[in-house]
Amino acid sequence: MSSLKKNKEQTFHISGPVHLTRAAAWTNPDRRRCIIASLVEGVYRLEHDRLGKRHRRHGPQADLAPPWRDFFLEPQAAHVLADPDGAIFGAIYEYKYPPSLPNPNIPRYVIAFRGVIKKLPTILTDLLSVVRYMLNELKRSTHFHIAMDAVQRMVDIAGAGNVWLAGHSLGSALALLVGKKMVMEKRVPLETYLFNPPFIGLPIELIKDEKLKRVVRTGVAFGKAGLARVVGGHRQHSEAFAELSNWSPHLFVNQGDPICAEYIGYFGNREFMKLIGAENIESIAGKSSITSLVSSVVAGGDSEASHLLPSAFLTVNKGSTLDNFEQAHAIDQWWDPNCRCEPVPYNKCWNIF
Repeated sequence: MSSLKKNKEQTFHISGPVHLTRAAAWTNPDRRRCIIASLVEGVYRLEHDRLGKRHRRHGPQADLAPPWRDFFLEPQAAHVLADPDGAIFGAIYEYKYPPSLPNPNIPRYVIAFRGVIKKLPTILTDLLSVVRYMLNELKRSTHFHIAMDAVQRMVDIAGAGNVWLAGHSLGSALALLVGKKMVMEKRVPLETYLFNPPFIGLPIELIKDEKLKRVVRTGVAFGKAGLARVVGGHRQHSEAFAELSNWSPHLFVNQGDPICAEYIGYFGNREFMKLIGAENIESIAGKSSITSLVSSVVAGGDSEASHLLPSAFLTVNKGSTLDNFEQAHAIDQWWDPNCRCEPVPYNKCWNIF
């Protein structure tokens, strides 16, 4: 891909949600989805701009990041969150509105995290974080500690109701983990938007045959419930899920994205298991992943899976297929005016645990 084409794709006024207006942009959930996704894209652009300045040899070039925030927020520099090597993985955006005109639909701060960037040297650190996440070790990463410090600081300054979290892909995993910790340790549920959040587990949702999918999913649930009882700790995880039950992050998944599609079945299977009288089995199985259970048996580690939730507001994009993985996993689908975003029947808070 030529550098000219890349720059066009990264330019807000060419590929961003320009169909919105600043005045009306925050007025409904669909528009808020577009804005938050745009702010997450701004974090990608911040790191791309940083890398560009390191490698640029042919004179100055305008930064591409500012329009992704300034179109919706008052023009200002975002406070970046960077690792010790300087790679920007997050940003704190501030919305400045007159104190006399508070708007419950507009946060004071949005703290956003990006996913993997396929450029050296950033990709090396990003892939290490991916491995940490798959091993349920992201909470021990530098990114997590920096993110937690930033979120707690902003909550102390502005209050929980004025701080929102957001992320895409790996950034969603980080935002989810931070959000869970804020609820469980600080009793602070934050408004959270997770785009294409990775689900660690068998991609059962990608099975085309619905009957086969149901059989496989039910079998896996019984298997996980049995292994969870052998490993132990499911009662402790029930307590953790109870603490999280008043927090329902917004999950945006694409049915053709193998990284996040399993969230559809994860929540949907609860209703089916309840109908067949196996609610208690699902109650145990839904708190652990196969990976975390095996890890507990082999290494004796913590069997709590960081990506699992007792409740969520789930939105599914049904406009992409497995034939185009990049499109199904891309952040820009979430501000596309033609996005086939549909709430699913189980997008309410299912607190059956």
